[in-house]
Amino acid sequence: MKTCIIIPAHNESREIARLVKEIKGQSPDVLVIDDGSTDNTAEIASESGAVVLRNQSNEGKGSCLRKGFAYALTHNFDAAVTMDGDGQHLPQDLKLFITSASVSESGILIGNRMLQTKNMPLVRLLTNRFMSWLISRLCKQDIPDTQCGFRLIKRQVLERIELKTAKFEIETEILLKASRSGFKIDSIPITTVYRGEKSRINPLIDTLRFLKFIIKTDNK
Repeated sequence: MKTCIIIPAHNESREIARLVKEIKGQSPDVLVIDDGSTDNTAEIASESGAVVLRNQSNEGKGSCLRKGFAYALTHNFDAAVTMDGDGQHLPQDLKLFITSASVSESGILIGNRMLQTKNMPLVRLLTNRFMSWLISRLCKQDIPDTQCGFRLIKRQVLERIELKTAKFEIETEILLKASRSGFKIDSIPITTVYRGEKSRINPLIDTLRFLKFIIKTDNK
């Protein structure tokens, strides 16, 4: 399975070299979308062996992923794997996704961190549990960790659904539109990594944005 690893990155110069090199040890095709970084994230990623696309300004995770998916389709990849650029997702877990995808009929495989929640910040844990419960009901599928950005999406899903959001709500948009198009979504247990870094997701603002998007989508 020819797989493109897509990493949206904003000011991740401290982590991006290690991340790209570790990924390339398992999968050769790494695409970094530099989202208007003010440091040298793009240069480091390129020197480490990634293909780099650059946004002139900070457009948001959704915008980055849409560009990444377009790249994957144009370059004839069978699947895209999305990973965060801050080191929260371990390259060692990539083989779980790729191996499972080769034998699974599911259109999406999504990481599940909810089996190891000891080090997860309480606010994030509660937000994840609520949103996962709600989105699972809307998708009519059990998805234990709908907020996890470590996921494999097969080509046929990307060809079928039209994505429009520009921020973090794209991760919900993907699940809702894929499930409504008849695709099965499976979960893969992954390692939970929290090292005290500050999340770019604002629990209140982004949860309200998610809910607004869900209400808008559900009424169509």
